[in-house]
Amino acid sequence: MVALPPPAVTAVRVVCRYTCLFRERHAPLVLVSCALVLVLSGCASTAPKNDTPDDYFARSMPGLPDDWESQMSPSDGQYDSFGNWQASSGEQVRKALLAQHEEWVGTPYRLGGTSQRGIDCSALVRNIFRETFELDLPRSTRGQVHEGRPIDRQSLRAGDLVFFQPPGAYNHVGIYVGDGHFLHASTSKGVIISNLDNVYWNRYYWQSRRPLAPSHLAKLSESEPLNASRSM
Repeated sequence: MVALPPPAVTAVRVVCRYTCLFRERHAPLVLVSCALVLVLSGCASTAPKNDTPDDYFARSMPGLPDDWESQMSPSDGQYDSFGNWQASSGEQVRKALLAQHEEWVGTPYRLGGTSQRGIDCSALVRNIFRETFELDLPRSTRGQVHEGRPIDRQSLRAGDLVFFQPPGAYNHVGIYVGDGHFLHASTSKGVIISNLDNVYWNRYYWQSRRPLAPSHLAKLSESEPLNASRSM
């Protein structure tokens, strides 16, 4: 080993001493500088590239026909037909009730009657629901007024029951067919369709009930009608 001359040894000692002092005094500065270098290097790196094509969610899936309506996005309108389904069920009930009107129109009113020789309001309602929807309702207006659930007049739909309290000992009932009209057995004109906004019916309107949801009534109307007594 070669011995250094005294001046060189002195210089080395001085350098080592100042190096140690610098490291002790400026260690936090060194750490901060290193951290800053790492952050800047991270910011300078290239951001991940989005390679997803703009029409990705509009593409057809492999193996499916071109006209296939994919459901890849929750906003594809999978509930768009719900309103149409409700409307179609109501229209089906309406048509079934109008068909019943054609069967019964002109039948005279007769208190206690249950056939085309003569019928009262509650018997007409009971017969129509039994024949068209296979749903047995009570025979009297007093019993029918407790069927189903109450409905606001503004929310009436085809198949709902409408009740009236005209002067006299008996209440009156009919079946709502839509567009502000109801089917019933009138004491003066027999089985007819009347307007709810008529002065007389509007004055004595009482309440409305929904024995069954229109969608259920529509389903039941697809069944074969029951044979009811219509003796002449």
